[in-house]
Amino acid sequence: MTLKVQKANTYINDRMLSVIVFALFFAWLLAFPFEGQILYSITDSLSIEPDNMIFGAIALHFAGLLASGFIIKSARAAKKLMLATLVYCFLCSGAFLMRPSMLWGFALISGSFLAGGFVASWGFYLKCCTVKNERIKTTADGLIYSNIIMIALNMSAIHITPRIGLLFAMLVLIIAFLFALRLPGDDQKATLCSGAQPADNLPGVNKPLALLYLFVVVITINSGLMYQVFNPAFGHLEGLASWYWAVPYIAALFIMRNLPRRTNRTYILYVAITMIGFSFIAFMSLDRSAPSYLMVDTLMLGACGVYDLFWWSILGEMLDFDKNPAKILGVGLSANVLGVLMGGMIGNAIEAGSNNASLVALAVVCVSLSILPLLHKKLSALLKDHAYLTTLSEMSPREQSTALHCVAALSQLTGREREVAELLLKGKNYKTIASELHISDNTAKSHIKNIYSKLKIHNRTELIKVILEKSYS
Repeated sequence: MTLKVQKANTYINDRMLSVIVFALFFAWLLAFPFEGQILYSITDSLSIEPDNMIFGAIALHFAGLLASGFIIKSARAAKKLMLATLVYCFLCSGAFLMRPSMLWGFALISGSFLAGGFVASWGFYLKCCTVKNERIKTTADGLIYSNIIMIALNMSAIHITPRIGLLFAMLVLIIAFLFALRLPGDDQKATLCSGAQPADNLPGVNKPLALLYLFVVVITINSGLMYQVFNPAFGHLEGLASWYWAVPYIAALFIMRNLPRRTNRTYILYVAITMIGFSFIAFMSLDRSAPSYLMVDTLMLGACGVYDLFWWSILGEMLDFDKNPAKILGVGLSANVLGVLMGGMIGNAIEAGSNNASLVALAVVCVSLSILPLLHKKLSALLKDHAYLTTLSEMSPREQSTALHCVAALSQLTGREREVAELLLKGKNYKTIASELHISDNTAKSHIKNIYSKLKIHNRTELIKVILEKSYS
């Protein structure tokens, strides 16, 4: 019993430690190099145009995410890179305490490249420090805490001085370094802690990852447009934006994180799609007053919170499908940065060549949003057991027992079909079901088809719904 308690405490400590390190570093990234308010405040105070530096920083961050996932192949290497990145980014930030020079540009883009490696490397700790079905909570916690810290850094830069904001950001890196020293760097521990199956026994991840990549790019094109069209229009409300900007985002993450286990979160994606469309309509229809800002920002950033947790949590579950979680997380998150880059370029082109920039931006948003339902449908077909759907593994032991009892009571199913249904509830795919029941893949598919036909349903989501309704009736 004592050993079990110690293991539980180790899990909790490792999980929280990974969240703290990520949140602190990601807060610095959001507040400074990644179009952060601290960087803008510093350049504005010196009448420097930062666009070229910022574009280079985002582009190199994209490259860092992609490259590091193929270079970093062990938890030991991931920890070394993360510690080195924290030191280097501290020095790069310090360069901005000196007079403007070419060193600024080099420090920003090189630090952003390594920052991409840091975020990709964190994939090892998301995998090893959190069990699969809890990763949605870990990613939500990391995003929530990082945005709260970012708000504090932004406010210090705006309401005190830009240099004070930068010094606080550097302090955040020092604290992150001290916590990162405690991260596990043992590859054997990472394997045991994750509880994952060997990657060779799992289905390929390339197809769902490619589809998710396209999904995220389409979504975040809107974010890039937002930076170019929305932010400048409300630039005179700097004080309000300094603290409210990310509040709806944080609120959406908190709500999604704490929804009941049996809630099917995928439906909320369609609400988020509607919110994005209405945010641009409101932007075009309303004035540039504070109430208008609150309405537009609430709609837009609330939707972004829903989207981000959706694809972050899917990436978190995909980590078990490959031996190198840094590659999965790095490639997946590079889609977000690519979308921001594309949206920014589209926004610049619209503003340069059109007198009705907002109208053209709305048209681009509508076209991109119209693609999302189709992409989501295909993605859900490939990832029917991801965290945004309720599966048996998310239930308490009592709920699991009740649900399995309900399956056993489905008289319209044969004995073999009930066995298949139980495995479907546990999140197994047809290949795993075939292996566990010692039947062919085609036979497993046939049983699944018969189950759906007899219960008058079409997919695993509806099967879960049927079972839950019987469980709670």
